[in-house]
Amino acid sequence: MKVLYSTLFFFLFFSFQISGQNMKEGFTYLETGKYAKAEVFFNKILKEYPTNKTARLCYGRAVGLNGSSEKAVAIFTNLLKDFPNDFEVKLNYAESLLWSENYPAAKKYYQKLLKENNKSFAALLGYANTLSNLKEYDDALINVDKALAVLPGNPNALVSKKYMRLGLTNARVQTREYDVAEELLKENLKTFNNDKETLLNLANLYLISNQVEKAKNTYKTIGENPDNKLISLNGISLAYHLDSNDKTALAFSEKALKNIDQNTTETLKNQTIERNIQALIWNKKYTEAETKINELLNDSEDPENWMLSLRATLNIYKSDFKKSLSDYNLILKKDSASFDGNLGKANALKASGYYNDAYKSAENTLNFYDNQKDASNFIKQLDLSFTPNIETNASYSYDNGDNEAYSYTANSEIPFSTKFKVLANYNHRTTSNSITDLKATTNNLLLGVSYQLLNNLTLKSTFGVTSSNSDENKYNQFITDISLNIKPFKLQNLEVGYKRDIQSFNAALLNEEIVQNNLILNYSLNTNFNLGWFTQYYYTFQSDDNARNLLFTSLYYNILSKPSLKGGLNYQNISFKLQVPETYFSPSKFNAAEIFIDLIKDENAAKNKEWFYGLTAATGFQYIEDEEKQSTYRIQGKIGYRFSERSIINIYGLQSNIASAVASGFTYTEFGLRFKWIFLDKPLYKNIR
Repeated sequence: MKVLYSTLFFFLFFSFQISGQNMKEGFTYLETGKYAKAEVFFNKILKEYPTNKTARLCYGRAVGLNGSSEKAVAIFTNLLKDFPNDFEVKLNYAESLLWSENYPAAKKYYQKLLKENNKSFAALLGYANTLSNLKEYDDALINVDKALAVLPGNPNALVSKKYMRLGLTNARVQTREYDVAEELLKENLKTFNNDKETLLNLANLYLISNQVEKAKNTYKTIGENPDNKLISLNGISLAYHLDSNDKTALAFSEKALKNIDQNTTETLKNQTIERNIQALIWNKKYTEAETKINELLNDSEDPENWMLSLRATLNIYKSDFKKSLSDYNLILKKDSASFDGNLGKANALKASGYYNDAYKSAENTLNFYDNQKDASNFIKQLDLSFTPNIETNASYSYDNGDNEAYSYTANSEIPFSTKFKVLANYNHRTTSNSITDLKATTNNLLLGVSYQLLNNLTLKSTFGVTSSNSDENKYNQFITDISLNIKPFKLQNLEVGYKRDIQSFNAALLNEEIVQNNLILNYSLNTNFNLGWFTQYYYTFQSDDNARNLLFTSLYYNILSKPSLKGGLNYQNISFKLQVPETYFSPSKFNAAEIFIDLIKDENAAKNKEWFYGLTAATGFQYIEDEEKQSTYRIQGKIGYRFSERSIINIYGLQSNIASAVASGFTYTEFGLRFKWIFLDKPLYKNIR
């Protein structure tokens, strides 16, 4: 932190005159910060009395404090030649090194001065300010306290101490030592009651450390001063957003907007407008936000970066990442150190599938903002998504046809780069029927790869074998799963694939050794007005010469985002070429329609040591062949716990009486336990480096 106040240098109050010229007027200029006038005043005196030490000292100070620091250093260097043992001259020379930001040289020189006189207030305070500029805040505080021991309560030393604490606070925040940082700021408030800068730092600390209620209260304290009302309202708005209460965030932002008047500074006015547009975006009021952004851009010949950042943010929320990247590049062209530009670009690149470039942009952010929390977390989350993991699932299921099954599955992903990963899947399943006394066991093993061909195109393929063993039949069959995932346009996903497997729901079906060849199409569409659509189509041709068409489509509306609450309509149509009801459910026509509601707190949104959950309920009707309609229901739920960023566990259960849900067409129930573990500290490609 740079010195914000000149180290006070106390001249003796003398009123001697030089040829009738009283220098008190010049001293007053120096003391009241009128350095330009002081420079002119003492320069005039030196024209008549060029060797006068006091005039030279004062002129040097006026020059340095008026911004010509190098010239001041030269003036005091010459004074030192003429007065090598004069402590007053030495102090001024040391301070000129501070003005010229030559902090290493200033540190050494102040250390030399303190050996001469360790009780000099000016030397102690100058040394403390030097250490502060070198970010050696702990030692700076020690020395400013020594200065205050010489002159207790000195206001300039207290102000310097305030900024040293603020600097140390920033350093502690970077190292996540939030309790220490909080105590430092509270110490400042003991000296400077309700100091705005300290309170703003305290509020920011609370926001960074997710102490949102404390942040709100701190902003309220800031707002007790009418001059700070807009700052307070803008801060409270942000705090409510971080607390997932965007409606209230917008209300406070609107209130701030109404409080702008002719006395509001341009900077504060812009900050308030910016917060209001951000709040509109948080609330998905995209049209209104876009209108206000366009007004700002149209009124500006050379749009400022904060305006471009708003447009980029809007396009991020609308999933228009190309436009967002274009704006972030414009921002960085104007200011390569822009935090919003660098980290915003990283987010847009990640969302677009350019993961390596996203890494580079986030790392560039850290080059300018050392150990910054958001950029560090961005890289950490990106690392976690490409770190080897294993997921296991154990389940028990039964139906009212007296079938029971126990299943264990293990999936693993081993990424070797941001584009290429190795996949492995193993499943062991035993099934039995108490009426027929049939039993069967299957073991499936699949190995494969996933490769990102383009930023919006990923190929996934696995190949393996299934081994079935029952009382009546024993065989091995080749199985595979190949899919191509495409993101053709924004807010859309398309997946086409082929899957070969075995009819394996119960022991009777396993004995039949029916091979299924599935051609699969999945398509999903999201919108910026909360409506979504998902469609799935299967065409299946089987080794028993049967064929199946299956169409499932779902239209839903997102009611809430946190937690996710959505409701909608599902429709399903199934038809088989051949009807073999004695073997498996195979109607010539089947239709089902249902309404559903989902309540979900996503596991990816859950913080460490926090619960997550999901609940789905649906009801409707099904029509099998030409029979009367039948009512249906479906209910499923899960509850889980996130131990850390690397491990989660959850239990789940489901029950459904929809005929299509299972091959036998009966009411089906399942319970299970799932565990996921990211078992390495970082991606393999970082270990290889």
